[in-house]
Amino acid sequence: MKQLRIIYDGDCPFCANYVGLMRLRENYTVELVNAREDRAIADSYRLNLNEGMIVDVEGDVLHGARAVAFLSRSSRWPRLLSSDKVAATLYPLMRLGRALTLKILGRDPL
Repeated sequence: MKQLRIIYDGDCPFCANYVGLMRLRENYTVELVNAREDRAIADSYRLNLNEGMIVDVEGDVLHGARAVAFLSRSSRWPRLLSSDKVAATLYPLMRLGRALTLKILGRDPL
C-alpha cells in the first residue's frame, strides 16, 4: 500500500472532523500528524498550515486546496471538493471559517 501522511491542525474542529471522515485506509497506509503535537514534522515541510493542511503521498506534497481535492478524490466523501477547480474556489472560504472558529474558541493559529 502507498504511504500517506496528513498534517493538520488538531485544534481546528473542521480539520479534525474532515480528516476523521476520510476513508483513506482502504487504499493507503495513513499517518495522521496533529501539527500542534508534532511541530518538528509540520515544520519540516516549510509550508504554512494556517494556509491549509498538508498531504504527503510518498514524497508528492500537496497543500491547501490541492490537498483537500486529493483527499476528496481518494475517499468516498465529500465528492463536491474532488475537483481541483472547485476546491480552489471554495478553499478560501473554508480557511476563513477555520480562522473565525479558532478565534471564537479562543485558540491561537499555528
